[in-house]
Amino acid sequence: MTSVRLTGLLICETPDQVQIVIDHLPLHVELTRSEPGCVSFEVARTKDPLVWQVDEQFMDAASFAAHQQRVAASEWGRATAGIERQYKVDGLR
Repeated sequence: MTSVRLTGLLICETPDQVQIVIDHLPLHVELTRSEPGCVSFEVARTKDPLVWQVDEQFMDAASFAAHQQRVAASEWGRATAGIERQYKVDGLR
């Protein structure tokens, strides 16, 4: 079983997008960390106030896929759909 690791950036373009992230991030982090198969999940603001560093690890491809599916249908997913993501995913075939 190979773990899946996602790393990258969440990049806001406007102060309104920053506020969306600030408003919705705490619940998103709480829900993600409680998902089966979540090994670690960190989202931290960088020195650039418009950019967050995202680092997440899941036990396997199935738990990562379940996370992605949940997020797509979540309030976080809907609220942040227009915010740029530059992610790299390792561990998927």
